[in-house]
Amino acid sequence: NTDLNSLESGKHLIDGDNLFVNIVDSKMKTPEEARLEVHDRYIDIQVPLSKAESFGVKPRSACTEPDGEFNAEKDILFYKDKDWETVTVEAGKAVTFDTDTAHAPLIGEGTVHKAIFKVKAV
Repeated sequence: NTDLNSLESGKHLIDGDNLFVNIVDSKMKTPEEARLEVHDRYIDIQVPLSKAESFGVKPRSACTEPDGEFNAEKDILFYKDKDWETVTVEAGKAVTFDTDTAHAPLIGEGTVHKAIFKVKAV
């Protein structure tokens, strides 16, 4: 029942480390600037709030070009792969990325105000 637009920027705990939401304002990127990312511990539910946002999407098992090592503390690994499918999510709608799906967020122009829910997967 919470109006996500009314939340201040930052991390909001819902169920401790099991479920929380980050409210952010992020500069969007061109597809060439965007990077695929994957997570081991958390499923992402991303909700653009101020405008539509596009995402690159590719099965994690099909990613072949890691960009560094997995950062366990931040639960993230980036990939250089660019051969992804693109999905666009309208403002107020949600998209879910499980741990088996690489995603390149923030594709578009300008800045997007968004909510990123983190749901513990393991």
